Amino acid sequence: MTQVVLASHNAHKLGELRSIMAPGLGGVELIGYDGPEPVEDGLTFAENALIKARAAAAHTGLPALADDSGISVDILGGSPGIFSARWGGPARDDRANLDLLLWQLSDVADPHRAAQFVCAAALVLPDGREHAEVGIWPGRVLRAIDGDGGFGYDPIFAPDDAPGSAGALTPEQKNALSHRSRAFRAIAPVVVEMLG
Repeated sequence: MTQVVLASHNAHKLGELRSIMAPGLGGVELIGYDGPEPVEDGLTFAENALIKARAAAAHTGLPALADDSGISVDILGGSPGIFSARWGGPARDDRANLDLLLWQLSDVADPHRAAQFVCAAALVLPDGREHAEVGIWPGRVLRAIDGDGGFGYDPIFAPDDAPGSAGALTPEQKNALSHRSRAFRAIAPVVVEMLG
């Protein structure tokens, strides 16, 4: 079985991606990563995902997958975007991020609260070959927190294709619909092809 390292120290994300990608991966095993984290100084989600995947491939000598994701709000010109995790300050505090975004949109009417979760998934092979896919989950920003599941901006994001917020979905429902599942389902056949 071919091993592919997931360039993340998040065990929850590893489990989530194993379940999302399992149907399309065949003889590929996703394993965790314990190496150094690179500086994410790209200007897009795809650039940052590639930076992480390159670092993991170089550190382990294995093919590497990585992702970068966040929320893009139309009326804010796509922000928080790549700064989603640090929107409320350098502590990367989910609640501070939510509170700041809700305050910034507090006087914005419902028809103008369109947003999308964006995820870029990147594959880097030790021989230098690279590929990235982007998944987009359209929706809108709610006026208050709804649901206590998920993480990040999930409790204030209402997807177009589900009732309530992403924070009110079960993990199985979210895995079937999310930006992350769209990006990684798109890259799964590429992984199989490039490692074949």
